Amino acid sequence: MRFIKNSILLLLGFTFFLTSCNLSKQSVKKPNDAWMAAFYNIENLYDTIDDPTINDEEFLPGSKLDWNTEKYQNSLTQKARVIAALDSLDFPHFVGLAEIENREVLDDLVKAPALDEADYSIIHISDNDNRGIEVAAIYRKDYFKILATKALEPNLEAPESMRHVLYVKGLISGGDTLHIFVNHWTSRYGGKDETAPRRAHYGDFLRQLSDSLLAIDPMAHIVIMGDLNDNPTDLSITSHLQAVSPKDLDATNSLFNLSLPLFEAGKGTLYYRSWDFFDQVIVSRTLLNPEKPSVRAFQVVKHPWMLYQPKEGEARPNRMSSGGRYFGGFSDHLPVVLYLNVD
Repeated sequence: MRFIKNSILLLLGFTFFLTSCNLSKQSVKKPNDAWMAAFYNIENLYDTIDDPTINDEEFLPGSKLDWNTEKYQNSLTQKARVIAALDSLDFPHFVGLAEIENREVLDDLVKAPALDEADYSIIHISDNDNRGIEVAAIYRKDYFKILATKALEPNLEAPESMRHVLYVKGLISGGDTLHIFVNHWTSRYGGKDETAPRRAHYGDFLRQLSDSLLAIDPMAHIVIMGDLNDNPTDLSITSHLQAVSPKDLDATNSLFNLSLPLFEAGKGTLYYRSWDFFDQVIVSRTLLNPEKPSVRAFQVVKHPWMLYQPKEGEARPNRMSSGGRYFGGFSDHLPVVLYLNVD
């Protein structure tokens, strides 16, 4: 009962926040082609400075990994290279990110030579994750005008702290408003079944937020993106978030998982024993209508140079490090990109 009461209070606060923020239509530049949003878990973007408030010992000079300025700069270069290559024609207009340590590493990332031309602005709200890995976003201010940002805490009755969901409200070309939720749900470390209730908690939380938003505006354009640490067919997404396949547009539902058809076709964003599709994008029904804005395409970005080919098995994401060993790659995740038709 206490959880329900606290959830209602949070949703009421979220509702007030949505209705009270600035709704004035600002001038937004129209992209040459589609408006692009991406999500990328960039794998442990840590600086070399000891932060006594978090567990960052693995990424310090003198650690088993022997993290140093050279490796940090290479990490920035590699991750920036991937973001710059997400589209062959232009830079993405909005990129949700996971596993960044702080605001300072974001400042360094957007200044990397591969991204400097994009002139990215940063959205970051400090979190309380004990590993110090947080969600954030970068965006191109000519193509996306921020109306509001907020850290939404899902840990109302959770036994331990959980990373917040980053909410971003902004305008795209044509004066349309997007409501974007950037996520990094609890990992499976400690066991898939043992940690499943925490991911289910996130699913319930996002479902409540989406319902609250759609109650205010049934035509709201919602984009839920992130590393959900579950596949599109797992219960946290199908039963708790209640996101269904876009093939089921006739279903009486409001959230549709663009990742599900790709997962059913054998594609994924990270590889363990097989491909998993943890990095997902889920949209509201309005973005699947033939009107604008609407989804043109959704895809995993998987260039050959981003992959490592082991002696046996198929190529998989070439990661930066693992288990105290330094590889110098990019990330253990592949990025995903959403293309929207806009006016």
